[in-house]
Amino acid sequence: MDHSRRSFIRHGSLSVAGVSLGESAFSYLRNKPADTISVAVMGVRSRGRALAKAFAAAGDCEVSWICEVDDRYVSDALTTVAEHQQKVPKVEKDVRKVLEDPDLDALVIAAPDHWHAPAAIMACQAGKHVYIEKPCSHNPQEGEWLLEAVEKHKRVVQMGNQRRSWSNVVQAIQELHDGIIGDVYVANAWYANVRPSIGKGKVTAAPAELDFDLWQGPAPRRDYRSNIHPYEWHWFWHWGTGESLNNGTHFLDLMRWGLEVDFPTLVTSNGGRYHYDDDWETPDTQIITIDFPEKKTMTWESRSCNSMQRHGQSAGVTFHGTGGSMVIESGNAYTVYDNDRRPSVIKSVTEEDSQESQHDPQNTMGPGLRRDIGHVENFLDGIREGASLHSEIVGGHKSVLLCQLGNIAYRTGSALQIDPENGHIKENPEANALWSREYEPGWKPQI
Repeated sequence: MDHSRRSFIRHGSLSVAGVSLGESAFSYLRNKPADTISVAVMGVRSRGRALAKAFAAAGDCEVSWICEVDDRYVSDALTTVAEHQQKVPKVEKDVRKVLEDPDLDALVIAAPDHWHAPAAIMACQAGKHVYIEKPCSHNPQEGEWLLEAVEKHKRVVQMGNQRRSWSNVVQAIQELHDGIIGDVYVANAWYANVRPSIGKGKVTAAPAELDFDLWQGPAPRRDYRSNIHPYEWHWFWHWGTGESLNNGTHFLDLMRWGLEVDFPTLVTSNGGRYHYDDDWETPDTQIITIDFPEKKTMTWESRSCNSMQRHGQSAGVTFHGTGGSMVIESGNAYTVYDNDRRPSVIKSVTEEDSQESQHDPQNTMGPGLRRDIGHVENFLDGIREGASLHSEIVGGHKSVLLCQLGNIAYRTGSALQIDPENGHIKENPEANALWSREYEPGWKPQI
């Protein structure tokens, strides 16, 4: 890559203008041009492998590094990338070494949640742009630190709540804002699944293929247990954030977007680990209620161990206003109802979307290449052209914070009074103790 092009990509600033989606993503095994954006993908077992595929398939982009602490997942990731590019990525376990590459432009983060903000902050410090899977932080303090890092280092950072780039979802939200159901004042979202028990884990040696020290990274060290890797860490507060940030982030973000709200005034939550008696710490059943100063309310219901659907969907959002209601499905479709419950607008999946099956929100790989690619290319256009990001990190943090406040309300059993100017918890020392976390010595993020 010539010096002037590399300099532009490296020093590109955050964006202010929209961008349309291109078709270049679906050509295969291109000979990449010299001004290709070079990315590293951190964490490639499931969602990360899907992202590696999307970045390899995107126009003028190349996956140059696979960063994975478990050797068992590297081969599949390399095979997936090889379907879309000729260059074979380098492989490295330690993201700090990857970030030393002067030719690397961006880091894609799909490691466990406790890694998200620390890795993103390190990448910003190293002059790299960042695509960060939801949630963008493990706790509210990390989210605020990430915003400081983005501002200080002037990086392009996109959060991976890809529904912000789905055509019919974008249209649905615009319809809401244009008044299709009048004044919108309440939204409800849900998620239903039948996750099995994780049992009672045993302290044991980590698998030989796994570098468990690097897997823990910024988190204070704990013994390896037989029921935390590769996925069940989601249900332990030490590394994960529960269902509310695992799947809830997508839908609370849609509700915040549709209601046009930012920080709340009141957050409550109840629920528990009801279905099984095992090591799972986060709730398998949770209801979060959030009130905003604009006299608007949202609720989130997650049932990790019960699959009863609403509106024929295992996940989705409903909006209610003075003139009717809207249902946004788990996939790229929505329906508008009048106040007599008659459907007045039905927007189904497009013919292009039908080339892939309807999105299964329980698929840990994600929604598929066609629905990932728009979000990925928007991020790349943000780097190249200063295009407006569909999920810029300031808004991403606000949506993630709503989920985090719901978890803090649940864990403390308290109704959280919130400052609507900045989202901070008022006069509740027990709740504020969960605003941040402790770090392994030497790993605390530095802006």
